[in-house]
Amino acid sequence: MTTPVASSDSMPDGASPDAARAVAESGRGLPAELVRLRGSIDNIDAALVYLLAERFKATQQVGVLKAARGLPPSDPGREARQVARLRTLAHEAELDPVFAEKFLAFIVEEVIRHHEEIAKGPVGS
Repeated sequence: MTTPVASSDSMPDGASPDAARAVAESGRGLPAELVRLRGSIDNIDAALVYLLAERFKATQQVGVLKAARGLPPSDPGREARQVARLRTLAHEAELDPVFAEKFLAFIVEEVIRHHEEIAKGPVGS
């Protein structure tokens, strides 16, 4: 059975590009389950972006506090505890702990870079 294709004219005002894409994909003969799963993945990706944005807002504030108190940009003890904690969480969530550790390492590296920039002060100072 083929799903009827909705034109962009039939999409309600304010419909998301994701909804329009789902309609287009269903019209290309893709299985409904694939379209549904892709929509779920897209929603998770959006949530991850917003979560990372919130995390980096918090770490920017941490960087300012560290710089104001003359603390180093990096805290190897905390980083080691976070790695251990994340590996445990990954295991519990049935996520590859090696992947989780690499993901955290990437984020921490970026956070430290931001903290180093904050510690240097405004450009030109």
